[in-house]
Parts: sequence; C-alpha cells; structure tokens
Amino acid sequence: MSWASEAVGAIRKIILIEDRVERVANQVNQLAETCQLLDRRLVRLEAKFELIEKVALTRRRSLREKSGS
Repeated sequence: MSWASEAVGAIRKIILIEDRVERVANQVNQLAETCQLLDRRLVRLEAKFELIEKVALTRRRSLREKSGS
C-alpha cells in the first residue's frame, strides 16, 4: 500500500469519526432537552401533590375542630 492510499484511508476514518461524534452530540442534546422537559413536569406534579396534602390536612383539622366542639 502506498503512503497516498494510507493517507486517504486515514482521512476517511477521521471523517467517519467526526460524523459519529456529531450524531452522538445531537443525541445527547436531544436527551438533555427531554430530561429538562421531564424535570419540569415532575416539579409540577410535586407541587400538585403538595397542594393536595395541604388541602387534605386543612380539611382534617377543620373536621376535628367541628367534631370536638
């Protein structure tokens, strides 16, 4: 094999590696966006559950006070 064909082969490998790295970087970006979306959704769910707990506690207290009177 001549040095020119080895150089061309090496350049092809570099180009393939760059392409793979670019695809992986795009996939990582998509995963990061999905993670952020899921995180926002989870925060909203947590807030709703906290509100439900507060409402339930308030109702329990008011029912105890009414029955205790």
